[in-house]
Amino acid sequence: MLDRYVWGRVERISPEAPIPIVHVTRESLHAGGAANVVANIRALGGQVATCGVVGQDQEGVELLQQLTTLSANTDGVILNRAMPTISKTRIIAHNQQVVRLDREQDDIKNRLRGRLRTFVSSQIEQFDVVVISDYGKGVVDASLLSLLAKLRRQHKFWYLIDPKRRNFAHYKGASLVKPNLEEAGLATGMDIRDKDDLHQAGLRLVDLWQTEAVLISRGEAGMSLFKKGAVPQHFPATAREVFDVTGAGDTVLATCALALGAGATLEEATVLANHAAGIVVGKVGTATVTAQELRTVLSDKRRQ
Repeated sequence: MLDRYVWGRVERISPEAPIPIVHVTRESLHAGGAANVVANIRALGGQVATCGVVGQDQEGVELLQQLTTLSANTDGVILNRAMPTISKTRIIAHNQQVVRLDREQDDIKNRLRGRLRTFVSSQIEQFDVVVISDYGKGVVDASLLSLLAKLRRQHKFWYLIDPKRRNFAHYKGASLVKPNLEEAGLATGMDIRDKDDLHQAGLRLVDLWQTEAVLISRGEAGMSLFKKGAVPQHFPATAREVFDVTGAGDTVLATCALALGAGATLEEATVLANHAAGIVVGKVGTATVTAQELRTVLSDKRRQ
């Protein structure tokens, strides 16, 4: 997805309708959606290739330019003239989002999904980690997820998933699945109201998704890590100030992926991801965390 930001200030209310008039001061473009995971991996120093679909339009050109600027490999990105590039335009005034304009695409055609599966199969041996950033837009489907589960059994790479509701039944065989609290409740059919409910939901998801671990992000309450046969572990949130939660889940996913690929344990990866999320929510707009920012926060914590 392409994230476009229109920045400005509000000085008066429109005489035409009870809405603010935003005086535009600047605009900016950012790699969004799964491409924001790419941006976060690159910001932390990782090497990454991306696979997906964009339209043959101006937004698609701009998104590919963003990925090229990030030095990400885009060989797996398919251009398709039949649908628009997904884009989200956010109007920001005084560091507050006023409105968001979404441009969506239709469901992905089967032939395009086939090309994506072919690319994944042919390239899989090059990679230590595979990340599925599922935004429920059609690229990720049951056949792709089944293929990745099969390939992982053969090649033993780290396999991480950020889930969406439409594919809850198909996330099987991953190393780590990272739902938020709402998604955990929907996937289990539970109303998660307290720690007991949370424990039950987390362990149920480990079994449901046949995964090594489930990491539930809980907003201001932090994160909880569940592993089969292990006591759940809870990690309190680290953010000092929260300005914008846009893309925080992407930062968590990217940090976990890079940490695991570099040899960290699931617990170590969660600690790093938790601190990375605490940094990124203190920024406005689609943002990333650098390795130096993460080092600084961890050094400060050790001195406390």
